[in-house]
Amino acid sequence: MTREDLHAACDRIFDSQSPTLTIEFQGGDPLLRFDLVREAIERIQIKNRHEGRLLRFVVASTLHQLDDAMCAYFREHGVVLSTSVDGPASLHNRNRPLPGRDAYERTLAGIERARRWMGHDAVSALMTTTKASLAHPEAIVDEYVRLGFAEIFLRPLSSYGFAKRNQALLGYRPAQFETFYRRAFERVLHWNRQGVPLREVYASIILNKILSPFDSGYVDLQSPTGAGQSVLVYNYDGYVYPSDEARMLAESGDISLRLGPIGTPLAELQQSAVQQALIEASQVERVDDCRTCAFQSYCAPNPVDAQAQFGRLDTPALETEHCQRHQWLFDFFFDAVRQADEDRLDLFHAWARPTSSPEQETLCDA
Repeated sequence: MTREDLHAACDRIFDSQSPTLTIEFQGGDPLLRFDLVREAIERIQIKNRHEGRLLRFVVASTLHQLDDAMCAYFREHGVVLSTSVDGPASLHNRNRPLPGRDAYERTLAGIERARRWMGHDAVSALMTTTKASLAHPEAIVDEYVRLGFAEIFLRPLSSYGFAKRNQALLGYRPAQFETFYRRAFERVLHWNRQGVPLREVYASIILNKILSPFDSGYVDLQSPTGAGQSVLVYNYDGYVYPSDEARMLAESGDISLRLGPIGTPLAELQQSAVQQALIEASQVERVDDCRTCAFQSYCAPNPVDAQAQFGRLDTPALETEHCQRHQWLFDFFFDAVRQADEDRLDLFHAWARPTSSPEQETLCDA
C-alpha cells in the first residue's frame, strides 16, 4: 500500500457516522511494516481530536516479529492483538508450515511477550478448522484452556483464496465439521462445569440471535448484508472491498466485488453497483429459500460466500455452505436450549450478551 493510499484510508474511515470505530490491521503480517502501522494509528488519533470518536485498534498478526518496543507502543496507544492458534504444536505447525517448523513456538513466544508488556487480555486468538483438525476437537479446546484464553472460536474453513486452492489438502464435508463441532462444544461445556470460564464464540453468536433482543451485529448474518456497510477493507492493491472474504477473492483472481479505489467517499462506495447488488442478494424477504425458512428472523444469505462458491451473488441460498452450516447451527442450539438445565441456561444467556470481540468486527484493513 502506498503512503498516499494509507493516508486516504485513514481519513476516509471518518466518513462513517458510527460513534465507535474499530480499525484492524491485517496482512500478510502488519508487523513486517510496523512503521506504517504506527503512522496510521497516529494519523487517525490526530484526526480524532476533532472527530471525538471512540477508537479501537486491533493488529492481527502471527506475533513472530513482535518485540518489546512494539509492545510498549501498543500499550501506550491502547492497541490489542489478535493471533492464530489452531491447537497443540503439532497441529498448528502442520496447518501453518514454516521452514523451521516452529510457527507454534514463535507464536507462543509472542503471546507471552505481549501479555508481559500489555496485560493478559491484550491478546486474543482464533483457530481455523482444517481436515487435520477434525480428529482433535478435545485437544484443541484443551490447548486454549492451557494457554489461559477466555474464548475459543470454532471456525470452519472458508472457501476463499489459499484454502480454496488447497481443498484436497485442507477441506472436508459439512457433516464432518458438524461432528467436530459437537465434540469440541461438549469439551467447552466440560471445562465450564469444572469452573473454567471458556466462551465459544460461534455459540455466542447463535445464542445472541435466539436469546437476546440486542443483536450483536455479526456481519455474516445481517440482512441486508453487513459487508460494505458494517465493514470495509482497504487493501494494499489500492482498492476497497466490502469484506475480508471479498478481498481474498480478489487475491485468487475474482475482482468482481471491488467497491472502488481507496479515497472514494463512503457514500459513493455504498451507492456503487457492487454494493447495491450485495444488498439485493441478501434481503431475506426477496430470496426464495429464505422467505419460508424458519430461521429467517435470525439469519441471512451471504452473497460473498455465494460468489466464492459459485461465481454469482444470487446463487440459491440452500446450495451454499453458509446456509447449510447455519441451518444446522440454529437447529443444534434450539435443541441445546430446549434441553438445558438451569445452570446451562444461565451460561447460554451469559454468552448471548453482545460483546465486542476482535473476531467479530473489522472496519479498516490498512
